Amino acid sequence: MNAEEKKSLLLRGLSEPGCLAVAFSGGTDSAFLLRCAQEALGDRVCAITAVSVFVPEREIEESRAFCERFGIRQLLLPVDVLSIPGVKENPADRCYRCKRALFGWMLEAAAAEGFDRLADGSNADDAGDYRPGMRAIAELGVLSPLREAGLTKAEIRTLSKQMGLPTWDKPSSACLASRIAYGEALTEEGLGRIDRAEALLHESGFSRCRVRVHGELARIEVPPEEIGKCLGIREGLNNELKKLGFRYVTLDLQGYRTGSMNETLT
Repeated sequence: MNAEEKKSLLLRGLSEPGCLAVAFSGGTDSAFLLRCAQEALGDRVCAITAVSVFVPEREIEESRAFCERFGIRQLLLPVDVLSIPGVKENPADRCYRCKRALFGWMLEAAAAEGFDRLADGSNADDAGDYRPGMRAIAELGVLSPLREAGLTKAEIRTLSKQMGLPTWDKPSSACLASRIAYGEALTEEGLGRIDRAEALLHESGFSRCRVRVHGELARIEVPPEEIGKCLGIREGLNNELKKLGFRYVTLDLQGYRTGSMNETLT
């Protein structure tokens, strides 16, 4: 089945009676799902976007801009993720604990607004990494239409480009907690420091980047082909990140990759 056929399958599945809320982060996958849901359901769809210390400020603003551009109703849901039992301690199953609570809150918010279904943007590739949050989604009955249609990340990008979505080539994102080594406590201050550090890298021209934190050490990841560019502004980056409170600043020679904190897990 090619990408177009999978999209047709997706639209048929989305066209069921009732209303649908989409857990919308502003990323490539959830943006594609949201627009397809709008195509299938019209005004019987809305976006629900969680606002928390785990989400970079620029992601919230980009999600707002997307919904405004396409005339989609958006519910902004402020949540205190650090109050979820076990999350602040940052164990290996942090994502499960967080998603279990977060999607529970989203389901409640959706139901209060008259939306009887909630869908997330998981795709067919998401089974390949350590993703304990997927178990929470399944337990709560949250739909994963992209995964059910067999759509891969590459296919979603291709279809998004054909649809004229500004998110078609947007780099993958993840919550800020994924930047901190498992077992190190999560704090609002520390998460804000990472957000500012990555914003600095974005402003310096790195669209794909991560600042991973190991205690007082900041480990910068940029694509291998941009490592030279990063070294060219080494002194300035080092000074600015130390101003944010990092004692040591390093550059990861393996380069940018998603889920690098999961490399320590067995």
